[in-house]
Amino acid sequence: MYSCYNTKMSLFRFIASTILVLFLLSSFSFHSTDAFDPLDPNGNITIKWDVISWAPDGYVAVVTMYNFQQYRHIQAPGWSLGWTWAKKEVIWTMMGGQTTEQGDCSKYKGNIPHCCKKDPTVVDMLPGTPYNQQIANCCKGGVINSWGQDPANAVSSFQISVGAAGTTNKTVRVPKNFTLKAPGPGYTCGPAKIVKPTKFVSADGRRVTQAMMTWNVTCTYSQFLAQKTPTCCVSLSSFYNDTIVPCPTCTCGCQSNGTQRGSCVDPETPHLASVVSDHGKNNYVPLVQCTKHMCPIRIHWHVKLNYKEYWRVKITITNFNYRMNYTQWNLVVQHPNFDNLTTLFSFNYKSLTPYGSINDTAMLWGVKFYNDLLMQAGPSGNVQSELLFRKDASTFTFEKGWAFPHRIYFNGDNCVMPPPDAYPYLPNAGSRWEVSLITLVVTLMSSMSVVLAYI
Repeated sequence: MYSCYNTKMSLFRFIASTILVLFLLSSFSFHSTDAFDPLDPNGNITIKWDVISWAPDGYVAVVTMYNFQQYRHIQAPGWSLGWTWAKKEVIWTMMGGQTTEQGDCSKYKGNIPHCCKKDPTVVDMLPGTPYNQQIANCCKGGVINSWGQDPANAVSSFQISVGAAGTTNKTVRVPKNFTLKAPGPGYTCGPAKIVKPTKFVSADGRRVTQAMMTWNVTCTYSQFLAQKTPTCCVSLSSFYNDTIVPCPTCTCGCQSNGTQRGSCVDPETPHLASVVSDHGKNNYVPLVQCTKHMCPIRIHWHVKLNYKEYWRVKITITNFNYRMNYTQWNLVVQHPNFDNLTTLFSFNYKSLTPYGSINDTAMLWGVKFYNDLLMQAGPSGNVQSELLFRKDASTFTFEKGWAFPHRIYFNGDNCVMPPPDAYPYLPNAGSRWEVSLITLVVTLMSSMSVVLAYI
């Protein structure tokens, strides 16, 4: 009786503790978009809002976007920045940028504001904008290069004159709910935080002025939020094995079964030109060549040659996207032998050290006016280079897939690698001995069973 009572009490405690744990877990919110990039742990886009002067009913500010990401940039059709006003502010004028909609400005009888929306969306001006509508670092069509690849073009700015706002540091209210699209989703912006006013140095370096008020907004990128499927994949091959390991099947989606028209295009079809010529708003959505992996980008890593003191790799990047020319593309590769990279042909190279002194990550990109433009799908839709590494006797080996990269990023997105057990293996006597040993054991056990049957 006593043991039965203890059993019931133990069961009751177990159920109660389980319910408590489930309740506690439900009170926390887990988001897959809270991503962390281990190869660029400090990468972000910082938006700095500097109030440079006061106006009769508001202020004039310069808004600057700094792309502090090492290898992720914003491509055409460019960024769009949105927010929600804290009060009833309006935008009187803008330089270097414009809002996508004016909104309802019917209550204004004289001068009409540039925008009266509670939640405006601003885009960059295009190249060729008249000079009297420009400011520094504007008018690039919303394209911002990465900090590691091209720091001179990793900044974008516009000027805004705000009305119906405060005219002092105590009456101005910072905007809320910042959103950044580049050009689609992917970035999550935090709240605006008031910081120390920015200081500006004159051209001759003899005078320093400062903003009336400054606040910052930090936006971070999540690949999970940007797209539901991957955007690139990796295939492998080597000189010591005839096996070519392709990208995994359906890496970036599967071919349409006919219900989704135009999900991929067969290059042999005669109507290819009419399908590809899509100049709509969503022209950044990929239209890919029909393949087993269905990825817009494929990176192929081929272990090409083995010398006495060196070994050689060939990298090929193929574009299967009919809608996209990748300008200022880049590739980030992690491999333990990058600390002994000797020569790189037809690509630029920069060492990335996200882990301090460990030099195993490299950023590669094209040579300007030569191969910095990765063309659309077709005969010219690929770029390639070769890398020559010096062997380190303490670490170098072709065994167990050591010669292949740990991870590869294209334009900041992590590419899907083949499964490790599919890597091209190095033929050796060890593998044959392993098979022979198994055969020997099986044969011995079979012989023992026959002997035991006669006993």
